[in-house]
Amino acid sequence: MALLSGRDLLSLADLTSQEVQELLQMAIHLKSQQLNLRCNKVLGLLFSKASTRTRVSFSMAMYQLGGQVIDLNPNVTQVSRGEPVQDTARVLDRYLDILAIRTFAQQELDIFAHYAKIPVINALTDLEHPCQVLADLLTIQECFGTLSGLTLTYVGDGNNVANSLMLGCALVGMNVRVATPSGFEPNATIIEKARAIANNKTQVILSNDPETATKGAHVLYTDVWASMGQESEADDRLPIFQPYQINEQLLSLADPQAIVLHCLPAHRGEEITNAVIEGSQSRVWDQAENRMHVQKALLASILGAK
Repeated sequence: MALLSGRDLLSLADLTSQEVQELLQMAIHLKSQQLNLRCNKVLGLLFSKASTRTRVSFSMAMYQLGGQVIDLNPNVTQVSRGEPVQDTARVLDRYLDILAIRTFAQQELDIFAHYAKIPVINALTDLEHPCQVLADLLTIQECFGTLSGLTLTYVGDGNNVANSLMLGCALVGMNVRVATPSGFEPNATIIEKARAIANNKTQVILSNDPETATKGAHVLYTDVWASMGQESEADDRLPIFQPYQINEQLLSLADPQAIVLHCLPAHRGEEITNAVIEGSQSRVWDQAENRMHVQKALLASILGAK
């Protein structure tokens, strides 16, 4: 259980391929056993962005481990009045055992991790969403029995989920194709990291053609076209992203046994149709449930639960 004892998780690149695989195996075990590990620890949730799945899944994971959760809403803390990040980090370090942060800038997360001695988990930044992708990998493994050699195609905005998917797929030996409109590609530094991790053993392919990227894929994945903080751009993005919708026609180009994933919330009729998200190939609800199981494994591993 002490695989990642005392460590931060700021990026999927912080993990090795073996550590990802062991986390997934631990998640499968905890999912089937429903063990209360009586970890007697306190998790703080400091979320500057809205959250349903991340907030609830982290809370339930910690409760099921036998720990406690404090929801640190920034609007009712001194963070909202401009207290410096480094001051908040050093104070929370004295109260909590572990802290999950959802914020905008990756730099803010890095500052927290620098000043707090307790482990810090990235619960989403504008750059990455590592916990989501761990749950995605668990879902894919449950469906196919393996990860190695599969191909995942992500269609839409090259956002934080796309960034973490490239890293996660490279770590577990999956090919990843990311199809975005021109000018909306993933982070260039993350692309380089993913290709370095893949080390020519698997492919990390960038494309502007969703149909070519989808052909033969085992997993078809999408996210909203305008992420949190980009709501003012949503209407302008609609005509640009319309060809990148996951619909029945696009899905027909994938492997016949392909599954469809979406990290939610979904804007039905925009990035994905209602027929696809409710269809027989959708694994979206399993994917959402697996957030809790993989985060339980992550918390148990970092906290060294017995």
